[in-house]
Amino acid sequence: MKWNSIRTKLIVFLLLPTIICIMATMFISYSYTTKSLRTRAVDENKNLLYQGYKNINSLIQEVNRLSLIVYSDSEFYRLLEAGYDDMSANIRIYSSLNYISTSMPDISQVYLYGVKDSKATLVTGSTTPKRWQGVPPYSDSLITADYPVSVQGTHMSSTYGLNSPIPQLVSEPVFTLHRRIEQIPSPDALGYLSIDVKLTALTDIVDQLYEQDQENIYLVDGSGTLVYSHDNDAVGKPLNASWYDKQIAANERSQGYFEEDGSVFIYQKIESPGLSWTLVKQIPVSYLFREAKEAAQINVLLLVLLLIMIITLTILISFRITAPIKQLTRYMNQVQTGNLEIDIQPTGKDEIGVVIERFRSMMDTINNLILREYRLELSNKTNELRALQSQINPHFLNNTLQIIGTLALELKAPQVYALLSALAKMMRYSMYNDEKIVTIQNELDHVKAYIELQKERFENKFSFRYDMDESLLNAMMPKMILQPIVENYFKHGFNLARTDGLIEITAAKLDSGRMEINIQNNGQAIPAAKLEALRQELEQPSRLGIDPLKKPEQDQDHYSKRDAPGAGIGLGNVLARLRLVCGDDAVLTVDNLKAGGVIVRLEIDILVESERI
Repeated sequence: MKWNSIRTKLIVFLLLPTIICIMATMFISYSYTTKSLRTRAVDENKNLLYQGYKNINSLIQEVNRLSLIVYSDSEFYRLLEAGYDDMSANIRIYSSLNYISTSMPDISQVYLYGVKDSKATLVTGSTTPKRWQGVPPYSDSLITADYPVSVQGTHMSSTYGLNSPIPQLVSEPVFTLHRRIEQIPSPDALGYLSIDVKLTALTDIVDQLYEQDQENIYLVDGSGTLVYSHDNDAVGKPLNASWYDKQIAANERSQGYFEEDGSVFIYQKIESPGLSWTLVKQIPVSYLFREAKEAAQINVLLLVLLLIMIITLTILISFRITAPIKQLTRYMNQVQTGNLEIDIQPTGKDEIGVVIERFRSMMDTINNLILREYRLELSNKTNELRALQSQINPHFLNNTLQIIGTLALELKAPQVYALLSALAKMMRYSMYNDEKIVTIQNELDHVKAYIELQKERFENKFSFRYDMDESLLNAMMPKMILQPIVENYFKHGFNLARTDGLIEITAAKLDSGRMEINIQNNGQAIPAAKLEALRQELEQPSRLGIDPLKKPEQDQDHYSKRDAPGAGIGLGNVLARLRLVCGDDAVLTVDNLKAGGVIVRLEIDILVESERI
């Protein structure tokens, strides 16, 4: 399909707005949906992580509450303060530590170090409590900070540096609450208590905060070590992530979110005495926007189906609208090739159908006019044949003139020969009727020959001048234009009483790219009434001009033959032929000169040989 085709433009201009609107709707819908999903997901997960924070904090506070039993159990505190080393003291200490160990199912073991007696006690759920004499306190339990409580992140459980092996003890991931037991009211240490809590206690809480295999979860302590992670192998190791250092560790806000590396991160800090953890949830954008993508896929499928339907309907409608235009074009092409008898069928009652019906009516009218003109042409040809039969053969006359001219030379009469040569030139020029367009030079030569004859007729009572731009001599114009206008001067404007008659022809280029030819004389002026009538005639010149068979004697108005230049030879016919060859913008004007005489002005386009029609 070509772009300049109405069918192509119709299809494009119907489809383009539809596709743009649908794509814009999908884009806006997808953007709004993703934004809404992001906002909703962030809000929901903030609440979820806040609930996780509350649960983890409750767990830590519960373990912390158990560690305070050493203060509420006065007997235990007294024994620890006095440092008794007997069986009953050991049993009492074992009992209190065992109570702590069994208070929560997730407590793995409890470690106590007494400063007074330098004894370490370890109580586990599956082994018999044991005490060790004369051992130093375990380094992780030795709290020297101002605050007596600290929570150690996830690590593998150990025997707290005790030398004797405990075969039943199985190492497992735990986190530990360490407490320094102080001699109230002074901060002096009476002992150090450590409670190991199984990581399963955090697992039961954290696993409810994220969608496994889709999302990631991190519980990070203040040093950047993972307390808990979706990746079990990473637990207890440093979290080497730039997003944590830039967006969370350096941020003082307790809660927030950010988007980086194709994921949305939501975090909640857990702050309590001795504890500084951060709970982080990572949601891949692809998973977060899965609903939007599913909706987009459905929309794309609907769009494809809709486009197929729209394209089909658009093409059908376009073909339905443009098919009559195509048919009308085929009718016109047949008319252009000369087939005027085509059968034009109506296509409907819409606007295009009306145009085709009018074209059909126009062709019927043209065919009737052609038939009428053909009959008229036959009649004219018959009349011309009859007229030619009564005339002398122009070729015979031309040959006879040549014989007479030769005889004039033999009789030494060169003036007679010159006149005969001028007449022969005029006859040859008019005999070649096939040449309808000639050069200005040809027209000027024809005028010169005519002037030679008129000079002999009027005994040199006038002079002839011409001034033409040499570049215009090869320009084209219709044949027999200048000589009839010059002839009007001798028929209607020449004064036999004067001996200073003048006729002048000039031709020049105009600034508009056209050319102007002026034919002026100093003869009789045209009366105002006749001049106005002539101008009105020239405003709409007839294509046929005067009837070529009409004799001058048939003219009722003597002045139109004698006094109105162009009335005898038809200036309207001259202008009609000018416009036929040079275009409708050809101009012919007639006016009287102030000093006396008449000027005929021609203005036409400059045509060269390559532009001949």
